[in-house]
Amino acid sequence: MTSANPPIRPEYELPLEPFTALPVERPLPAASRLWAQGWLRKGLILCVLAALWELAARWQDNDLLLPTFTATVRALGQGLASGELVDKVRISLVVLLQGYVAGVVLAFALTTLAVSTRIGRDLLDTLTSMFNPLPAIALLPLALLWFGLGRGSLVFVLIHSVLWPLALNTYAGFQGVPETLRMAGRNYGLTGLRYVLQILVPAALPSILSGLKIGWAFAWRTLIAAELVFGASSGQGGLGWYIFQNRNELYTDRVFAGLAMVVLIGLLVENLGFATLERLTVRRWGQQR
Repeated sequence: MTSANPPIRPEYELPLEPFTALPVERPLPAASRLWAQGWLRKGLILCVLAALWELAARWQDNDLLLPTFTATVRALGQGLASGELVDKVRISLVVLLQGYVAGVVLAFALTTLAVSTRIGRDLLDTLTSMFNPLPAIALLPLALLWFGLGRGSLVFVLIHSVLWPLALNTYAGFQGVPETLRMAGRNYGLTGLRYVLQILVPAALPSILSGLKIGWAFAWRTLIAAELVFGASSGQGGLGWYIFQNRNELYTDRVFAGLAMVVLIGLLVENLGFATLERLTVRRWGQQR
C-alpha cells in the first residue's frame, strides 16, 4: 500500500568550475589570418603566373613572339600615361554598357512574359533553343549589312551575347522559387510585374546574378573579338582595334599590354563589381555561402 506522503529527495548543488579554469582559445597567428584573406591568395597566384611568364619569355629570347612581363608592364604604363590606352578602353566600355543594358532589359522582359503566360514560356523555350547555340560573332556579317560599320553593329552582337544566357538563368531561378513564397505573393494580391519584382526576383537573385556574370563575360569577349574584326565604332576604334593595329605594326609588347588590360578589366568587374553586389545582397540575406 502506497504512502500518502512519498519521501522527498534532498536538494543538493553541484559546484561549477570557475570560468578561468576552462581552456581559452588562442588567437590565430598573423600568418594564418593573412592567408585567410582571399585577395592575398589571388595576388600570390598572379605573382606566380607573372614569374612564369617572365621566365618563359627570357628562355624564348624573342620579343617579337613573346615579350617579357616587364616589357609588357612598361608598354602598359606608357599607353596609360599617354592616354591612348585610356581612350580605347573608354570607347569599348561605352559600347559594352549600351549593349549590356539593352540585353539585360530584353532578357528581363522575356522572362517576365514567360512566367506570366503560357505563350511567353513557349516563346522563351523556342527562341533560346534557336539562338543560344549561335555564336554572337557569327551574326557580325548580318549586323554589318543591317547597321553598317559602326556602333550599331557592335551593340547588336552584344545584345545577342547577353540576352540568351541571362534569360535562361533568370527563368531557371524563377522556376526554383518555393511554392510557399508564390502562395504568399498571391495571398497579398500581387500579380504581373509587381509579383515578379517583389516575389520572384528576390528569391531568384542568386541565379540572376549568375546570369549577369555569364552575360558580362560573353559580352566582353564578344566586343573584343568584334573590334578585332572590323574595329572602328563611329570612326573610332576600341581596345580590340588597339590590339589589332599594334599586331599589324609588330609592336608585340603593346599587343600584350592590350590583352593585359582586357584581363585587368575582367578581374576588376568580377572581384569588385559582382563580388560587392553579392556581398550586399545574396550573402547578406543568407541565400549564398
